[in-house]
Amino acid sequence: MVVVPEPPQPTYEELASLVVELRSALDTALARIADLEAQLKRNSRNSSKPPSSDSPFVKPTPKSLRGRSGRKPGGQPGHEGRTLMRVARPDRVIRHEPKRCGGCGAGLGSNAVEIGVDARQVFDIPKITVKVVEHRVVSRRCGCGVISTGAGPAGVTAVASYGPNVAAICTYLYAGQFLSKARTADALAELFGTPLSAGTVASLSVRMAGDVRGCGVLEQIRAGISDAEVAHFDETGLRVDARLQWVHSASTTKFSLLTVHPRRGVKGIEHAGVLSNFTGVAVHDAWSPYDTYTGATHALCNAHVQRELVAVFDQVPEGEWSWARQAHDALLDLKALVAEAIAAGCRVVEAGARDTLIGRLRSATVLGARIAGGGRRGAKHRALARRLRDRQADYLRFLDEGFAVPWDNNAAEREVRMVKIRQKVSGSMRTLAGARDFTAIRSYLATAVKHGVRFIDALTMLAERRPWLPALPE
Repeated sequence: MVVVPEPPQPTYEELASLVVELRSALDTALARIADLEAQLKRNSRNSSKPPSSDSPFVKPTPKSLRGRSGRKPGGQPGHEGRTLMRVARPDRVIRHEPKRCGGCGAGLGSNAVEIGVDARQVFDIPKITVKVVEHRVVSRRCGCGVISTGAGPAGVTAVASYGPNVAAICTYLYAGQFLSKARTADALAELFGTPLSAGTVASLSVRMAGDVRGCGVLEQIRAGISDAEVAHFDETGLRVDARLQWVHSASTTKFSLLTVHPRRGVKGIEHAGVLSNFTGVAVHDAWSPYDTYTGATHALCNAHVQRELVAVFDQVPEGEWSWARQAHDALLDLKALVAEAIAAGCRVVEAGARDTLIGRLRSATVLGARIAGGGRRGAKHRALARRLRDRQADYLRFLDEGFAVPWDNNAAEREVRMVKIRQKVSGSMRTLAGARDFTAIRSYLATAVKHGVRFIDALTMLAERRPWLPALPE
């Protein structure tokens, strides 16, 4: 009979060490689970993810970060309506006379007394067809034997070519309304009976982009932004030839510049050619490469940080205090103070209320930076608290006298959103050169509309080789 020896009993120290190891592994696993759960809960309300990325099955409850304004929905008092209004001089008047009396049936001629007219105007677009103009350049021989040739219109050198209106409408549909080249060609063929190909649309857009670059408007836009007191900066990804490129945006209330570069960081910012010469207030989303430009004063976007704060207190049980919620509410209340001051015609906010709210914000971020634990998620939350604490002046620059600095960076986000819409409507772009043509035209159009010039008017002037140019401040 074989006797199997009993395994040696672990010592107390070995058991204690094993418990510590298991506890450490459990804490690591719990922190990892919490991180993964937090990632699953990320949506457009608590991060910079677009609403289109939200799950169709688990949509976040709509909740505005702006808070209640106290105003009723719809148009506000003083808002200019857009109701279709009658015109004083219609292009055509058609009279509809009654032929017989509705009572006795007698005929109603010119002798019947006219007692009223009910005018009803119909606004419609006449059928549009392409008109072909033939330019015959005549040559004549003088008695002296010299042959002289007439001067044809500028730019008309081919036997058959499209005119400036076709070029303007093509570019409007492609760069203004984000249709693909093929769909732009189809639209013109169906609307105007113009047989275009996608290649023709492509060549017209290349020509128009070249005219934008050649007329100097992009340089004027750069100069206008560089000389501004406040400018907005942002960037977004764009798929070009199956690779991720970066669209950089720089804008003011009067100028918009979009550029494309393979790099998101400093090289892409340098390629845009604005921040290196900018000495005003640069509003952005706290992305670190912007901070390398020390010649500018920096203002950070509160809408971005609010989404980050929502992501923090979304993990806190209902009714439990959260430093992130206190900071979030303090920022909103400070925004409300500015709105009240502007409504009252003041250039500064009330000092007592301002200092109280700034104190609440400060205490929240100081406490948030000291909260221990939480694994990677906790470290990320502490980093957010430290950023709010250390860069408080940059986040609160919207409180400066005169309120020239906005509370958020929505102006820049509106610029890059057009690029994302274009990508959703017509897909990625095939070449980097094509992407740069698109952003050059968008810069021209976005700046024109900020000066009260319609897209189609700006494009028509460009196609006629008399481009619209912004007036720079003296």
